[in-house]
Amino acid sequence: QVQLVEFGGGLVQAGASLRLSCAASGRTFSSYAMGWFRQAPGKEREFVAAISRSGGSTSYADSVKGRFTISRDNAKNTVYLQMNRLTPEDTAVYYCVADAKYYGSRYLEYDYWGQGTQVTVSS
Repeated sequence: QVQLVEFGGGLVQAGASLRLSCAASGRTFSSYAMGWFRQAPGKEREFVAAISRSGGSTSYADSVKGRFTISRDNAKNTVYLQMNRLTPEDTAVYYCVADAKYYGSRYLEYDYWGQGTQVTVSS
């Protein structure tokens, strides 16, 4: 079992940067691939980024590639999402996810989800 808590959401202007953090409980954080998804009002849940257990592999949605960076610190049981050059289209609730077996972009494959943090980007 792992519990995930996201931090760092907020209201920013277009072009700004924001860093989300996700703190995981438990002593086996390095056994889980981690990821971020987001959901805007009236839209489907969308893959944002994923990172492998060691952090050696990362994957991004085309819509955020080059602007967002996912990273993890296994010593701190934390995964991060650095978001740069934010646009109003990035406005959504962002969810941290974890899974012991799956690494990728299919949200149904992830067993553990955080409660979400709101990111709002004004134009």
